[in-house]
Amino acid sequence: VQLQACGGGLVQTGGCLTLSCAASGSFSSFVVMSWYRQAPGKQRELVAAISSTGGSNIADSLKGRFTISRDNSKNTGYLQMNSLKAEDTAVYYCNAALRSTDGLLRNYWGQGTLVTVSS
Repeated sequence: VQLQACGGGLVQTGGCLTLSCAASGSFSSFVVMSWYRQAPGKQRELVAAISSTGGSNIADSLKGRFTISRDNSKNTGYLQMNSLKAEDTAVYYCNAALRSTDGLLRNYWGQGTLVTVSS
């Protein structure tokens, strides 16, 4: 199983980006998909998470600007980021808890995609 994160790039303050994270390979179901970010010199932090039923949670400091969604038919999750600020600059990682074909729940990380917000 692989997670492929895409959509990072350079954007000006106030701009927007949408990140995507696609799961490929053999698995039974996509249980929870999360986005984390790690800014230079800082610890990785949870940005948002969404369950298989669509229940979601956004970090308090990002509510109103970030939205998480998923398309179960495409095994893909999305992070919509609006009104971006310089402090949103970080490497963004997707994480997925997937039910494997043997019934076990396994955790996977994507490779990370860099988001740079410039003024």
